[in-house]
Amino acid sequence: MKSGDICCVVVALALGWFPTLTTAGDDSPPNILFIAVDDLRCELGCYGVSGVHSPNFDRLARSGVLFTRAYCQQAVCNPSRVSVMTGLRPDSTRVWDLKTDFRTTIPEAVTLPQHLRRHGYRAVSYGKIFHNPFPDQVSWDEPHRWPEEAQLWSAAAREELAETRQRLRDEGVPEAAIQRLRARALEQVDVEDSQHVDGAIAEQGIAAMQRLSQGDQPFFLAVGFVRPHLPFVVPTKYWDQYRPDEISLAENQFLPRGSPAVAFGDRSQGGFYELRDYLDFRTAPSPFKRPLAAARQRELKHGYYAAVSFIDAQLGRLLDELDRLDLTNKTVVVLWSDHGWKLGEHGGWCKQTNYEIDTRSPLMIRAPRARGNGGACSALVEFVDIYPTVCDLAGVPVPDILEGHSLRPLLNDPDSPGRDAAFSQFPRTHKGRDSMGYAMRTDQYRYVEWIDTETGETIASELYDHERDAGENDNLAGDESRSAAVREHSSRLRTQFDLDVYRDVKRLSP
Repeated sequence: MKSGDICCVVVALALGWFPTLTTAGDDSPPNILFIAVDDLRCELGCYGVSGVHSPNFDRLARSGVLFTRAYCQQAVCNPSRVSVMTGLRPDSTRVWDLKTDFRTTIPEAVTLPQHLRRHGYRAVSYGKIFHNPFPDQVSWDEPHRWPEEAQLWSAAAREELAETRQRLRDEGVPEAAIQRLRARALEQVDVEDSQHVDGAIAEQGIAAMQRLSQGDQPFFLAVGFVRPHLPFVVPTKYWDQYRPDEISLAENQFLPRGSPAVAFGDRSQGGFYELRDYLDFRTAPSPFKRPLAAARQRELKHGYYAAVSFIDAQLGRLLDELDRLDLTNKTVVVLWSDHGWKLGEHGGWCKQTNYEIDTRSPLMIRAPRARGNGGACSALVEFVDIYPTVCDLAGVPVPDILEGHSLRPLLNDPDSPGRDAAFSQFPRTHKGRDSMGYAMRTDQYRYVEWIDTETGETIASELYDHERDAGENDNLAGDESRSAAVREHSSRLRTQFDLDVYRDVKRLSP
């Protein structure tokens, strides 16, 4: 080797580069197994939580890089997933709610699977990748298909729902309210995994893996699991892994002291209005008036943990099939959740806030031959970083328009510094007043600024010191001793965001 070549190799290693290849002597691009899990918070063994049975999540974390401070762009399904799949923030996609199809706001967007297809990949998906009503068929080489035969609730639960809806009609309840009502939030079903929706999704993923491995293209296989999103309906054997009397309850079942009312908004936003749509929680107390009874809380946490363990088993099936097909060393695995979820923290049983508990989510990446595999990375990262990272690992160009950065250097050196801040946002309506809350997470603080849609004025601020208050229980924005931190974070936030974007869209909306 010439001296110049040696210098290039040394520089490459120093910068943390590693080959796109997966196995020595193989210059083919890697496959990508892209796994999304709905409403999964960092409540896993690999995140230091004891009492949760998550051996396969932990297995993936041990063999890849576990990101301990990864943040979504908005803590609700549709905006978060659109940001992941386009590499753009909600103010760029103009998607801030569950109803908007991003193809109506940015029709020219090139999604991650679209981009990979243009560079030789075959892209297919199963389960929930984009938000359910918007599978974005143009992103995929094959039509997106949900399992046809699998069920969620038992026949008895579905019958109970039908009878209740009819009774409410007879009582004159408006049809819109009746249609919001769902079967039970909690149910143990005596079925095999493959008879459940998420088990069937795993089966689809395994079959696709077998088929795609025989092709002549690298594949991008996206598998999206619906649990642990409500309802917590999973096979009985996963419920049996937990004892309710061993489940502890959240310690901070109260709103953050000094927090502005807009942080949670109207219509119980950020509380548990979603939970009250289910038959067995219709009579739950109004959010923030008083907490759920302790026994009910334990039931919910029991159900959530059972759902996590159920998905853990499906993840294990996918990883086992990679091993069986001898694809493990030829495949990048990316696992992410669209946002976190409250299990009683701040009195909530939902997502949809700017707080740490909702915006921080699991992220694991296993890239073959990455020197950081087996490590944990505490750098601040964002979900808009996923798109450029996958491109980088696949050896395809990273589009200039993307708003994230490749995490490839962190995969080789998890201790290297990441971003100086991570950003999220959430729109609110409070007392008829629309606003957008822009959030910024730095090493020490979470800062949130609420901007009035009509006037552009700041109507409230929040500052939480994570060195002393990891639960974000005390808003220090009004503390004179923290005024410098507030000014600094406000200035940085306004450098990051064009605060007029949401205002202009809202004002021009019919």
